[in-house]
Amino acid sequence: MEELEIPWGPFGVDPYGVSKKHLAVGFSMVEPLYRHYFSVKVLGADNVPPRGRGMLVGNHSGGIAIDGAMVIASMFFAKNPPRLAQGMVEKFMNRMPFASMLTGKLGQFTGLPEHCIRLLEDERLLMVFPEGARGTAKLYRERYNLVRFGTGFVRLAMRTRTPIIPFAFLGGGAAVPTIHNAVALGRMLGAPYVPITPYGLPVPLPVKLEVEYGEPMMFHGTGAEADTVIEGYVEQVRTSIAGMIERGRVRRESFADQTLKQFRAGSASR
Repeated sequence: MEELEIPWGPFGVDPYGVSKKHLAVGFSMVEPLYRHYFSVKVLGADNVPPRGRGMLVGNHSGGIAIDGAMVIASMFFAKNPPRLAQGMVEKFMNRMPFASMLTGKLGQFTGLPEHCIRLLEDERLLMVFPEGARGTAKLYRERYNLVRFGTGFVRLAMRTRTPIIPFAFLGGGAAVPTIHNAVALGRMLGAPYVPITPYGLPVPLPVKLEVEYGEPMMFHGTGAEADTVIEGYVEQVRTSIAGMIERGRVRRESFADQTLKQFRAGSASR
């Protein structure tokens, strides 16, 4: 915790209410999942600035928050010195008991523009999923797809002169193989939906996950440019992420093919 760039107060709390104690407990709970259950592979971590403002922008994958949790974990465990990636959570989280209080203590806040601007101007590392809630609703067959990106993240990056570091998260769609999204059940629980898997509830399987960070992208301007200009910048970010997803898909399918061939060869020799 001491290596983080967070300005801890005398009681181990930063100006935003982020708690050193809660972070330590949170990372100790996530570490076995990160290192062993999901065996997360991280590529390109050096593309993330070691200090100062930055915006991690990537794809949703997995139906539940394993993507955000593992990206945050990768910045803590695979980055030297470690960094705290602070995510912008969906507004429905504020309606869930104790959720907003707990996420705030872990450095994750509601995705409002004013929150983003303040964090970036304080030289924090922000994590953004421009697909929004639509991106979390992907079915298993759509796991390598990207849905429409919002444009606000580019305007914020330009306004605050923040580099965008695109990233691709792979494996979440296989860890939580969603075949249906139960909207009615989700509304009963205060969420947009509940992912339904072939085995029922969305309990993640022990699938190897990957995070790849691309080269930083800097867009100059005020953030008040015409929509057509901003949309062009958004498309550049989206294209970078799509390229990393495609490379990751090829890697994963090649590994699966090799494993299957080895299994068949071993079976034939018996």
